Amino acid sequence: MLQDILLTDTERALKDEVRAFVRDEVPADLLMQMDRDEVEYPEAYVKALGEHNLLGLRFPKAYGGRGLNWTAEIAALEEIGVLGMALGCAFSMPSIVGEALCTFGTDEQRERFLKPMLKGDLIAAEALTEPRGGSDFFGATTRAERNGDHFIVRGQKRFVVGAARADFFVVYCCTNPEGKSHERISLFIVEADRDGVEAKYLYHLMGTRGGGTGRILFNDVKVPASNLVGELNAGGTSSTR
Repeated sequence: MLQDILLTDTERALKDEVRAFVRDEVPADLLMQMDRDEVEYPEAYVKALGEHNLLGLRFPKAYGGRGLNWTAEIAALEEIGVLGMALGCAFSMPSIVGEALCTFGTDEQRERFLKPMLKGDLIAAEALTEPRGGSDFFGATTRAERNGDHFIVRGQKRFVVGAARADFFVVYCCTNPEGKSHERISLFIVEADRDGVEAKYLYHLMGTRGGGTGRILFNDVKVPASNLVGELNAGGTSSTR
């Protein structure tokens, strides 16, 4: 627990603001509905966070954040945490995905994806974990092969938080299988409505139902080269982890 005495006045005020949001803006029965699988993903909750400017707090104001630091974001997460794991993950995902876009993305990617995500208008998910193992991006077997001005993505991801509702994914793909571990991986933005993308709410996890955790299949998905985040074969150094 962050001791309030260690926080700045701005950070203490943020904690109070988020506590009020949790108390006044989150329906009392939402968690029960999620646990009964009546809600696959808390879309209205994420939209409300965006409307209150509570997503991606540490990103620059130019992109829709508040320009705060990690301490402020963790102070806010501590208040959100009383709502449980699923809603905590929904709050944190724009920060996880946003790190790659804000730090390594192009201006066009930030305009198309980061800004609307922080408004709550787009929902994102990080597609990392695969059936063969856990969060091992160096060992990713999902492939992205160059074909002219686009890439063809093949493979699958599992246990992806928010997969069932995400508008786009940041996907870890192997683009250089013969390279050194940190030179094998690239990051791509893959929109959920592209041909060949199949996302399904699959894992009804105890304590985190309703978070949209699911599996994603990429069946020869055509992704424009402009959706590459950062440099090709540099995912090991431009990773969000």
